[in-house]
This record gives sequence, structure tokens and C-alpha cells, in this order.
Amino acid sequence: MSSDANALSNNKDTPLGKVVDYPSAYAPELLFAIPRDAGRAELGLTLDEVVEKNAEAAPLPFSGQDLWTAYEISWCDLRGKPLVAVGEFSLPCDSPNIVESKSLKLYLNSLNQHRFASFEAARRTIAEDLSRVAGAAVAVQLYSIDDYARRGLTVFSGQCLDELDVGCEVYQPDAELLGFSAPADERVDETLYSHLMKSNCPVTGQPDWATLYIRYQGRPICQRSLLRYVVSFREHQGFHEHCVERVFLDILKHCQPSSLLVSARYTRRGGLDINPLRSLGSEHLDWTRTGRQ
Repeated sequence: MSSDANALSNNKDTPLGKVVDYPSAYAPELLFAIPRDAGRAELGLTLDEVVEKNAEAAPLPFSGQDLWTAYEISWCDLRGKPLVAVGEFSLPCDSPNIVESKSLKLYLNSLNQHRFASFEAARRTIAEDLSRVAGAAVAVQLYSIDDYARRGLTVFSGQCLDELDVGCEVYQPDAELLGFSAPADERVDETLYSHLMKSNCPVTGQPDWATLYIRYQGRPICQRSLLRYVVSFREHQGFHEHCVERVFLDILKHCQPSSLLVSARYTRRGGLDINPLRSLGSEHLDWTRTGRQ
């Protein structure tokens, strides 16, 4: 059992994997915090060789955030008329906790009959509730359905790895699969992505599908070896955030790029998608959703 699953199994209050009643009134107490520490300890974030090379980012060897998109948000105005919205919630990667996904869905459903005076009042309440549980300021934006639709879809720039002709036999994460395609003195600035990322929820076992995006500068990484590495997550149990952090740290340690950004856009489940981003600096990535989202 993964440390993610152990952390939840030791706490009987989490609603994940259980049959629960949906709330009929505003209930911020439904939000359930999952400490990031358990999953990060398994990733070896205290490895001296990783931390020392990126001391400026201490105590974490990366920066970034987790962007949640919530497609099923509704509340009522002061006269009882329902309103709907799409929400984006950005949790900083250095927050002590993530928010358990089913508890977030239950919480959002508790807003269905609640009355707010405005979009801003709803946004402010959600931001305050999520920030309290995450242990850090969570940025919240709410969009009308038409405004969100106008943002369109993302087609990632760079090279897609999925058409490479490779054989795959490893289905648990294995950083030893990573390799190089050029001598040590050759350098590239490269963007690669794959739609073949799949992992599994550590509690329910349900599959989590994603597009994995990698941008780096450094010695050329063998694209076939990188694709095999991406596929190696196929039977792995881990939360979205920890999977992305594992990819980031494995590439950082084994390939030693001078610049690195790793992000994943996961398909939605239960009206929510989770999209972690980790980088060596403050690099930006357009968060617009992909075709599967």
C-alpha cells in the first residue's frame, strides 16, 4: 500500500471510498485535509543531492501550484434563483495540505441551496474555506459558463511522444528507465508531452488519466526512454500531486537539467480535475484545459 493510502486508511474521517449522504445546507466542515508530508517522504524529498543542488528553493526543490477546475458549482441569489459557475482553485505547492477530492465535491454541493449576494461573495467564501483547510492562501476564480467556454482549449506546443515505436514492460515507476540520446556536452531546450500518463487512486483504485507536459534545458533526454518511463506509472497508486512531484524529482536527479517544468492535466472525475505544476523557478504555463477535459 502506498503512503498516500496509508495516510488515509489511518484516518477514518475521510469520505473517500465511502458511501455518504450529500449535504442539503452549507457545510464547510466537510472539507478534509490530507497532509502533503506522507507522500513527499516516500519521494525522498530530503535527499541531500537534490536539496543541495537547489538550495535556493529550500525547503522544497521546486515551486508551483495545483490548479483544480470545478465544473459543478451552483448557489442561489438572495431571491432564491440558482446560479452556476466554473471555478478554478490554485493551491500553492508549499501548502501543508491538499484537499481530499470527494470532500471538496461534497462541500461544493453544500452550496447548492445557499444564498449569496453576488459572484464575489461566493468566490470569497470558497477561497476562505479552502485556504483554511489547505493551510495557505488558495486563489479562487469563478467564471460564468459562457466566459469559461470562450477561453477555448489548449494544444500543447512541443513534440508529442505517443507515436514513438517502443516496447513497454514496466508498469510501476522506474527512474532507471530514463536515459540520454546525446553526449554529455550537448544541450537542448526541449518541450515534450504525452497523453499516455495513467495512475490510480491509492484508495479507490479508480484510474486517473492525464496529459504529462515536460519542458527542460540540458543534455538531451532519450525520448523513447522517457515514454517508457511515463508508461511505467500505469499501475502505480498515487495522488495526482505526488505523481507529478515524482516525475519532477526523477528527471531532476537522473537527467540533471539546468531548467525543468513538469505539469499534468488530469481528466475530470466527479466534476473536478486536478492539474499540478512543478518547476525549478517561477515558469508559467497556460492553464487552459485540454481536449480530454
